[in-house]
Amino acid sequence: MGQRGGRDGKKVRRDAVSVTRTDLSIRGERRYTRGERRTDAEPLTASWRPGTESSRTRKTPKRGYGWRVYVVPLLVVVTVLVVVNTTRNGSPLAFGGFGAQAAATSGPPVATEGTATAVNVTGGTAVLPTGGTFPQAGAGTWRVLAGSGPVTGSAGARVYHYRIAVEDGIDPSVYAGDDAFAKTVNAILADPRGWIAAGTLALQWVDSTYPAPDFTIALTTPNTDHRPDMCGFQIQFEGSCWLLGTKRVVINVARWVRGALAFDGDLGLYREYAINHEVGHVFGNHHVGCATDGGLAPVMMEQSFGVSDDYVYDVNNPEPANRGAVQRDGKVCRVNAWPYPQGGQYSPNAPPG
Repeated sequence: MGQRGGRDGKKVRRDAVSVTRTDLSIRGERRYTRGERRTDAEPLTASWRPGTESSRTRKTPKRGYGWRVYVVPLLVVVTVLVVVNTTRNGSPLAFGGFGAQAAATSGPPVATEGTATAVNVTGGTAVLPTGGTFPQAGAGTWRVLAGSGPVTGSAGARVYHYRIAVEDGIDPSVYAGDDAFAKTVNAILADPRGWIAAGTLALQWVDSTYPAPDFTIALTTPNTDHRPDMCGFQIQFEGSCWLLGTKRVVINVARWVRGALAFDGDLGLYREYAINHEVGHVFGNHHVGCATDGGLAPVMMEQSFGVSDDYVYDVNNPEPANRGAVQRDGKVCRVNAWPYPQGGQYSPNAPPG
């Protein structure tokens, strides 16, 4: 998320080298064509070419061998056929019920959801997680939520006034309703670990009757978010942004509903981060990278993408305004939602403007 031209969340096109099914089928056909040169992967083929019949008179087998003279060679032939077929097809023949179960369970295991495996934070963490539903598009207009609150922060500090709005066309059930959304936003901004801990500012929620608020926090659909006059979509991953010209903090409803992979399913923590990060831009803070390898990520790091400096650097590359915000230094942080996570000094780079 970030400023217009410095946002935290969009997509990077990736080129992938792949082998087509046609290529595979052609290779499979040529590999086992009789008479052509055998490849390393082709199974050996037995060849039986009997010579001419010997002029010597064959001896008649003794009576003691009986049926074995005929049955044993037959069993050898059957065995060879089974082995050759198994090598060609990669699975044993199933005669009736026997062997059918082994053939059905061969191959890689079926992937399942809900595993306890931790997310690899140095991988593709900018991708939107799976989860709840949300509308892709809205009306492109917003309604300001009714209500207001007290001033929170240091006495005598400059008071920033803010509205809360929701784009028309978003069903309230998607975000648990207007009251729940406003309560969540207000609680985050009033938290002592938030921006008010700086001691240099205070915050107050106001409604539509307030003439000129300092900023508006607007829940917004992805299609509206992607517009060039909004957050844009140069970085093609879902994200939010701060629009200085219209004084609008754009919160992408896709992220509000699903969070980010680096947060490993902790949606509440992600929402705290999203509000604090974007409002941090209001106070003049810019994107930064991981300050200490293994430490808490600064709230102004683009954690919607991830907490690996190398990965965030690569994600930012398509957007000129965001290049250079993070360096490829190998550092990986832990997710953090707060500018003052310890209730003391701003973490880690600069005080709020």
